[in-house]
Amino acid sequence: MKRLGLLRHAKSDWDDIGQRDFDRGLNDRGRRGARLIGEHIAAHGVPFDLVLASPAERVKATLVEAMPDKPVRYDPRIYLADVETLLDVLRSAGDAESVLLAGHNPGMQDVLFALVPPARENDLFDEAAVKFPTAAFAVLELAIDDWASLTRDCGDLVHFQRPRDLDPSLGPDH
Repeated sequence: MKRLGLLRHAKSDWDDIGQRDFDRGLNDRGRRGARLIGEHIAAHGVPFDLVLASPAERVKATLVEAMPDKPVRYDPRIYLADVETLLDVLRSAGDAESVLLAGHNPGMQDVLFALVPPARENDLFDEAAVKFPTAAFAVLELAIDDWASLTRDCGDLVHFQRPRDLDPSLGPDH
C-alpha cells in the first residue's frame, strides 16, 4: 500500500491584475490558511517521504508556510496539469512510501476522482467532490506496491480537511 496526500495551494493574491498567473503569491488569508493546514498535516501524522509540487509561486508560498523545513521536488509538469499528467508524475515517485502532491485545481480534485472508484466513495469523498477549496488537504490509501503501477480506481479517501473547518474565519463568508 502507498499513501498519497493532495494539497491545493492556498488563497492567491489577485491585487496585481497585470501579474502573470504563474507568479501570483498568496494573500493574507492564504498565508494563514497554509500555516493552519500545515499544522494539521503535521498533527495528522503522515510522514511524507516525497513532496512533488508545481513551481508556481502560490504553491511555493503555500509550502513555505505549511512545511517550511520539508524538501520539495518542483516539477513544471504539475503546473495546471490535467489528471493524466499528474498520474504520470506520481508514477515517477520511485521508492517513496508516501507522497504529497501540491498543485492546482481542477487537477487535485480530478486526481481524487480518478483514484477513488464509485464503489468506494464515502462521506469524505462527497465533501471533496462538492469543492476542493484552496489549501484543502486529502489523504488516499492506494492499493499498489509501486508507484509505477499506479492506475485509476485503486484508492480510498481516508482523510479530507479544509482550513475553514479548522478556523471558520477562513471560510468563504469572511
